[in-house]
Amino acid sequence: MTIRKTSLIALVMFLWAVCFPLIVAGFAYAPHLTFASLRAFFSGSALVAIGMIFGRPWPRGMRVWLTIIGIGLGATSLGFLGMFMASEFILPGLATVLANAQPLMAAVLATAVLGERLSGRGKAGLALGFVGIVLIAAPQFQAPAGSAFGLGAAYILLAALGITISNVLIRALAGRADTLMAMGSQMLIGGIPLMVGAFLYEDPISVTFSPQFVLILLAISLLGTSLAYWLWSEILRTTDLSRANAFAFLVPGFGLAMGAAFFGETIGLLTSLGVLVTLFGIAMTNTDRSEAE
Repeated sequence: MTIRKTSLIALVMFLWAVCFPLIVAGFAYAPHLTFASLRAFFSGSALVAIGMIFGRPWPRGMRVWLTIIGIGLGATSLGFLGMFMASEFILPGLATVLANAQPLMAAVLATAVLGERLSGRGKAGLALGFVGIVLIAAPQFQAPAGSAFGLGAAYILLAALGITISNVLIRALAGRADTLMAMGSQMLIGGIPLMVGAFLYEDPISVTFSPQFVLILLAISLLGTSLAYWLWSEILRTTDLSRANAFAFLVPGFGLAMGAAFFGETIGLLTSLGVLVTLFGIAMTNTDRSEAE
């Protein structure tokens, strides 16, 4: 894997890591599903608008549109629902561990659907990456209330499942549709169920559009979603999902670094060991065989 591609994947993981503190900060101004649907519509509209400005073609064909709908329901509807709702019921450290089972789930699905194959070295690398995540989050474990924990874990696993399915579909869509228009469309489609849920279970007009919330919304929509998903779909055009997805184990590490830099959180020995194990696992996964660059 080239240095450029590795850097782009790491950038995507950093942008996704930034989303969690932005989500938490935004809860002071908007209900959960309302905030999630605003994120989906802002990010999708931005990508479609840029695509139209540059004359990018709309996706064509029933199979292509069915794939885009599947991506939208997985990555945006289920993914956003799980991420936004889980924060009410589960601690961030444990949520990180559960969410980062996604690369392992994706590796299995990519093998079954896309015919991708990882050697024993690659599989060991994915397993090491997950072990690293457990070590990173271990110091944050506390005993949550049973029912609340179960509901929070269900939301996180729902998000992980949705993102797993969408990643496989994005990889399958490679070369069949323009990435700007496809990713923008899937976000707009995936935002519809979130908006319906917001009107059914929340009060969307209660949103406080303060300068702070507008800044949070623009940052999470344009950087953490629009830019991240466009780069990710471009990466998956030429990279096996299992190998690219191994970098998802970096997300908790980036989160810890931001916590230490901006919120005074400390990084202990066990956490540092987890970061090293994670990086070693990524290196193993991405050196197990050659690929098209």
